[in-house]
Order: sequence, then structure tokens, then C-alpha cells
Amino acid sequence: MNRDIPPDHYLDYYRPPGSDALGLVRIHASATGITGIEFVEEADAPARPNALTDHAREQLDDYFAGARRDFDLPLSPTGTDFQQRVWAALATIPFGETRNYAEIAEQLRCKGGQRAVGAANARNPLAIVVPCHRVIGSDGRLTGYAGGLGRKQWLLAHEAGEIPLGLF
Repeated sequence: MNRDIPPDHYLDYYRPPGSDALGLVRIHASATGITGIEFVEEADAPARPNALTDHAREQLDDYFAGARRDFDLPLSPTGTDFQQRVWAALATIPFGETRNYAEIAEQLRCKGGQRAVGAANARNPLAIVVPCHRVIGSDGRLTGYAGGLGRKQWLLAHEAGEIPLGLF
């Protein structure tokens, strides 16, 4: 599937080193911020990088090498006000830790809003950088992840200092 890229949109791809299991990551950017980071099966459009996609690739390299726990990128995701609030709350979950949907809802002062938090979490356009993989079910089980539960488990194992070899 080849897509035309608007002139104000930049695109690049990144493959985490040493892990074919995770596959390819597509990075979208505008002239002012990163607008999307997602797992994809294959490159479906020609790369058109800019300084922001290059910077994102560098920070992803550091993350996968174990040298980065937090990302310092200008982010420009598109979403509702509530989604933006949820994504901001996700960004506060420390590296190597998890939260459940009810805890995020409580942090947002949205009592009983765990389903709404889950829906916003599922629409997070910035995988890894806005760590939606750190959100689990209230019973401690892994729950949905747009990149697949295997990738979610791999990322959590990576952050726990384990050496994941493949998807679970």
C-alpha cells in the first residue's frame, strides 16, 4: 500500500536493534512535533525523514540500548481533550512500572472512568514514547495493546531488565 505523503508531513521507519520480534516502527512527524509512532508489518510508503524523525530514531535507539528511560521529544498527537489528558497521564508512569486503568482514571479525577481511559489508551498514537504498554488490568493481567500483547509483554520485560528474545 503506497500512500502519498502531504508536503508538511514527514515519515521514517525504525527497526529496534537486536529484536526482529518487535518488527518495524513507523514514525510520523510534522514540522513541529512527532505525530505518530506505531508498529507496522512493512514499510508502506517511502521514507521522508526530517530532523524530528531523526531525533526520535536516536531516542528509540537509546531506549532499546537501555540508556534512556524517558523521552524528550516535541509531541503533537491529534486527539480529544480527554484523550490528551489520558496520554499526558500515561507519560507520568515511570519506566519499569505499571498502572491499571482505574489508577489512571483516579489520577485524572474521573471516578469510574476506567473504560473511557481504556478507550483513550487504545487510541494513543505514540507507542513506546507515550507508554500505553505500562497500563495493565486491575487484576494485574496484560490487557489489549494496539501493537499486540506479545509486543507489550516484550516491552515490559525489557523495562524490567529481562532479556526478551522473542514475542511471548
